Amino acid sequence: MEEENVEDLESLMEDMDYIPGHFLLDLHLNCDPVGPMKLRHRDTFLKQESLQCELEAEAGCLQYAVRNLLGLLAFHLDHLDRAEEIFRSICKEDPGNLNAWANLGYVYDKLGRELDATECVEKVSHLMGLESGEASQEETRQLAARCLAEQAYVYPYDVELDSEEELRERLISALTLYNRALDYGGHLIAPEEKRSWHFKMAAIYIRLDDIVKTKDDSEYSRLSHYNKGLKLLRETLESERKQQKALSWCYVGIMLERKDEFATVPMSVHDCGYSATDPLTCFGTAIKLASDDAFILNLLARMFFLLGKHEMATGICNMALNVLPDPELNWQAYCTHAKINMVLYARDLEKAKHNQGGIPDRQKLTEARKNLDKVLKVRPCLRAHLEMAQIYYYMGVDALQESLLVDEAAINCALVSLSQALQFQLGDSLPDLHLLRGRCLLLKGEEQNAADCFKSAMELERPGSTDTTALRCLLEALLALFMQAGSDPEPAITQMEQWVQKAEEKHSECAVKDELRCLYRMRTAEVTEFSRALIRTGRLELVRRLLETVAPKQTTKKRVKTWSFSF
Repeated sequence: MEEENVEDLESLMEDMDYIPGHFLLDLHLNCDPVGPMKLRHRDTFLKQESLQCELEAEAGCLQYAVRNLLGLLAFHLDHLDRAEEIFRSICKEDPGNLNAWANLGYVYDKLGRELDATECVEKVSHLMGLESGEASQEETRQLAARCLAEQAYVYPYDVELDSEEELRERLISALTLYNRALDYGGHLIAPEEKRSWHFKMAAIYIRLDDIVKTKDDSEYSRLSHYNKGLKLLRETLESERKQQKALSWCYVGIMLERKDEFATVPMSVHDCGYSATDPLTCFGTAIKLASDDAFILNLLARMFFLLGKHEMATGICNMALNVLPDPELNWQAYCTHAKINMVLYARDLEKAKHNQGGIPDRQKLTEARKNLDKVLKVRPCLRAHLEMAQIYYYMGVDALQESLLVDEAAINCALVSLSQALQFQLGDSLPDLHLLRGRCLLLKGEEQNAADCFKSAMELERPGSTDTTALRCLLEALLALFMQAGSDPEPAITQMEQWVQKAEEKHSECAVKDELRCLYRMRTAEVTEFSRALIRTGRLELVRRLLETVAPKQTTKKRVKTWSFSF
């Protein structure tokens, strides 16, 4: 009997143009994890945290797209009761929400509540018009369009998108579903709702442009994305929502800045009437629209910060704080302000290391700390503690040479902030936290503790990660342990062997060789002594690896074939 039901269900699904619900979408989230389950839970939790902010920014029907996605994430975090609560609340507020009913039925099925699950399936069938024939065709098409738009919203938030190609596939899938939603809905969708879909599509085209412009055929591939995105933005400028209008003007400014990257100005610039429009005018219009709204100003400041326009982002943050100075109500502005100062300090620090600028201004660190102090008093969170630890770390090390400790009290404060960050859910699953903790401990001379932190950071990296910072720090810590070992270097040597081997499993062979080569150049005498110890103990495999890193690359010359003639 059960097999017959499965066959009937599969037959029904084959005849349907679309399938409501999020649990059958082609997402990594709905499949087994590529790496450890702990990393999947971490990535899912972080997505959930970021979506809470998105929910504040969304209005109209798209808020149900965010909430359906939050329910999906809660389910995959094994919070089935929370997922049920989210889906039930959507069904109550929006009784025609196909995705919510389908998702709720899926959760009931997993909870073993067969009667409730059956009722949800019947509700979905009724809303799709499978029982009512042509009587409510317009309504069913409208509900189908919203269902598809909500599903499109999900794809850019998928997890384990480790390559640009995977992200590109998800973005294209989202665009495909948005276009299907527009086809289904047509004139039945209210203009303002349609503009909200156009806005999301335009944002996706901008992200695709970022990905495609690094490809060899970027000129040809980018043009289509650029033209479609700019035309959609022109339509969203007609929005009645001030927030969407302001962000759209900002996006138009971004697009106009990029027009000079093409060999010929894209035709959409002329079609949309922007031939004489300056990008700064667009940015100014966006800021003017949001001048009395702290929430929109914070969104703009965040956008300009991500674009690298730090001075403009700082000015907008100041505007937001003038409108709403209370940290409890406007903590976002203080967070962004602190982040800008920290990033500017780190940028100046890198320039100074390469003799491209003077000593960075430590006043930026002081300002960043003051801003985060205000945030932590009213809204303590994992990210704020982690950023505070980073600020204290920079305060504790030399401005030009990070390996030199100049203020141990600041480093101790950084460790306290990190311990507070570890108290938050999944705080111990962030590799950046363990990496920073290890650096602080290394400065204090606690090499073994530092090495353990760097090992944790490496274990928490995603498979195929290209970031070898944790490996570099671990090699330095283990080498320092070896030099201090005296007559018993065995533990340090064993650790070095094990973790070089693990690094080769996580990273490419070339990346590991580069880090070993860097270690040799920075610590030549210590590496030489370490190699001698390896030879004395008969551990020649690691010696061979070290020698390969310092041996000059052999360029194979093409052998010229010669002929000898005897006269």
